[in-house]
Amino acid sequence: MAGRVKSEAQVVADLRRVHEDIRALRLPGFCGPPVHGPAVASRIFLLGQAPGPHEARFGRPFAWTAGKTLFAWFERAFGATEEEARARIYIAAVVRCFPGKTRSGGDRVPSPEEILASRPFIEREIAALRPGLVIAVGRLAIAEVLGETGPLAEVVGRTIRAQFHGQELDVICLPHPSGASTWFKLEPGKTLLARALRQLARHPEIRRAFPRRRAAGG
Repeated sequence: MAGRVKSEAQVVADLRRVHEDIRALRLPGFCGPPVHGPAVASRIFLLGQAPGPHEARFGRPFAWTAGKTLFAWFERAFGATEEEARARIYIAAVVRCFPGKTRSGGDRVPSPEEILASRPFIEREIAALRPGLVIAVGRLAIAEVLGETGPLAEVVGRTIRAQFHGQELDVICLPHPSGASTWFKLEPGKTLLARALRQLARHPEIRRAFPRRRAAGG
């Protein structure tokens, strides 16, 4: 029946089927194997941009410098260790393979065709999880969730009610924690990031997933 609430075991089984199809996807411009996190039946859906070369090597999302920063933000916001965050937050990405490098040496931005080919995975994950909160990390993920590509200062630091693949939910946007980015280290990014982390800490889905944690700043 369409509105039936699935058990945790059924959700995990659905996610594992998605992961099988992720691992089977091959696109010409992508480098290395597909990457996905564990099949966590969570009401919190984190959407990143794309794996980097280290994520492909370690076989899990946010496995390198950006991940260290991201999980440090979470520990600062609601006291969760990286292991706790990975166990209680479902981690996905706009595309699931490392897109490769540009001629100048930077990470290549996935093409619209690559994003479109990967989108059904997100749609199926949202259908399985029915999350109450999406954490969109970085411009590409924010655009995927909100359908807009405006300045980060317009969306970071707000809790936005949105429809995403048929699910009404809250969206909290974060800048990408890449070491190459200075946005969150300078104003207004520094203040807006702190505000976004406070909103995360106080969100009901975070409080349910990480009980007895102190919110950032109080």
